Amino acid sequence: MIISVIIPCRNEKDHIGEFLNTLEDQITEPEWELEILVADGRSNDGTAEYLCNYATHNPNVRIIDNPERIVSTGLNAAIQASTGDIIIRMDAHTVYADDYILQCVRVLEESGADNVGGPWVAEGSGSLGRAIAAAFQSPFCGGGGKARRIGYNGEVDTVYLGCWRRSAFARVGLFDPELVRNQDDELNFRIRRKGGRIVQSSRIQSTYTPRSSLRTLFRQYLQYGFWRVAVMRKHGGLASWRQAVPSLFVASIIIGIMLAAVSHFFHWTAVSSFATLIVLGELALYAAACLASALPMVGSLELPALLAVPIVVAIHQIAYGLGFLAGLLKPPRFAAGAPVADRLFSSLTR
Repeated sequence: MIISVIIPCRNEKDHIGEFLNTLEDQITEPEWELEILVADGRSNDGTAEYLCNYATHNPNVRIIDNPERIVSTGLNAAIQASTGDIIIRMDAHTVYADDYILQCVRVLEESGADNVGGPWVAEGSGSLGRAIAAAFQSPFCGGGGKARRIGYNGEVDTVYLGCWRRSAFARVGLFDPELVRNQDDELNFRIRRKGGRIVQSSRIQSTYTPRSSLRTLFRQYLQYGFWRVAVMRKHGGLASWRQAVPSLFVASIIIGIMLAAVSHFFHWTAVSSFATLIVLGELALYAAACLASALPMVGSLELPALLAVPIVVAIHQIAYGLGFLAGLLKPPRFAAGAPVADRLFSSLTR
């Protein structure tokens, strides 16, 4: 049996070599043949040269050109070039258990699902990295999504990375090439709409390396919120209403501040005071909730990381909410001559 591993990649010189080397230990079944397809998005940091040299010495590795330089088009190019009956997505910024591929295939066969994967587990380094990882796993930060529950086994809306039968793509189509972010959620949305099943198993183990700075974290979730609107427009609704909660909170704060400012300008003292009181009350309750989200982590995080958790939680949700509102106000396609907006919402960085 041929198993195709598809890997979207751009400017991963510091990670791709070690990652590819770990794949050599993944195949333990003698009847399995592993083909590795790396979709390189025109890397300019030496990654492309490294990959060409690596593929020369490893015939099961193929380099696929991804001129559009985004994840969805890279995944599609790799899928179309693959030959396996089972297709597994892997990323260079994730560390995998030695039996990751084995468990993916077994869970796929045992469950009869269209897509399977393991829980989305984050692991950072340094105090800030550990705070970002801890907040990532927090139910308050993740909105209670099952994909972030480490011990959860069963059906989910979406799953980290993914392992599919080729027939699933034949039935529902490939990743949407217009989506810079959220392309995996959108594909899983289509699978479920067509009666398919997505299953998470704690036997499929990996750890994801999250962003390492507050600036890049903010930008990442700003884009997640923005491109969530594109998915919503495409399908006429959200996969879950929890996806809209951050934007509702951010919108209420913005509206409250605007109302207070306008009322103050026109000397509507009562209205201005009331709007200000509501905004301050909302912010106070939200700050208390962010602080409370760190309480379960007392004892597992050092003090600097623990103090950073409420800030990280707020950045996740506020950035996502702002991105969602920006998506509602501006179509996801940018006209020529809008380089700032294009970089902000469409350019992928680590």
